[in-house]
Amino acid sequence: MILHSTIIGTGKPFVILHGFLGMSDNWKTLGVQFSEQGFEVHLVDQRNHGRSFHDDAFSYEVLSEDLKAYCDAHQLSDIVLLGHSMGGKTAMLFATQFPELVSKLIIADISPRFYPVHHDAILNGLSAINFDEVKGRGEVDKVLSEYVQDLGTRQFLLKNLYWVEKGKLGLRINIEVLHNEVAEVGEPLPSYATFNGDTLFLRGDRSEYIGVGDERIIKTHFPAAEVETISNAGHWLHAENPKDFFEAVMQFVA
Repeated sequence: MILHSTIIGTGKPFVILHGFLGMSDNWKTLGVQFSEQGFEVHLVDQRNHGRSFHDDAFSYEVLSEDLKAYCDAHQLSDIVLLGHSMGGKTAMLFATQFPELVSKLIIADISPRFYPVHHDAILNGLSAINFDEVKGRGEVDKVLSEYVQDLGTRQFLLKNLYWVEKGKLGLRINIEVLHNEVAEVGEPLPSYATFNGDTLFLRGDRSEYIGVGDERIIKTHFPAAEVETISNAGHWLHAENPKDFFEAVMQFVA
């Protein structure tokens, strides 16, 4: 099965991978901007997310294999590859496994190291929604608010809602598998994995995902890596400061 995507523009292929519980639509505005700079932008839904297929298998190994199958199906090579958070981990592994396909690698606010599980409240909230009872987004938000206090996070999660049929909502994400396999999201890049090509790590100045100590780990796996900080931004740096994020990426890929 081939991953679902939205393809915008023409030119050099530029593949973007969203983060955990996100989807390709999260990147649509920036995707259009990148396409206007001469890129064929591929906004990809990873498995168990967005409009892509659901499957019980879930690990960075299979996510990387999915991306390889996608590149083969669309005859993509010499790609610019950008991944945020979980998508960044997928992009890292893919670049180390298929370096001949990646011309430039951009990783948004994630390090190659191990991360402990920290999505419990969100996953418990999403799992608590009874879609036989809730009749609208407001009712879903009410259930979620008992688990997730932050409005911005809930709005991000609510983008996964869709009408399965008239009067019945559902989630595009495969919540059961993602809940069961959430530990996979924090798995580190294998110790032997390296990519010697041009690499840019972007971190938010208010995020704790990439600390000072992470730069040494990054350089171990990506010897040519540059690490830059986006100001006035947390973990969702591309959404919180899209202007500076866009400029940093364009300067790197130019």
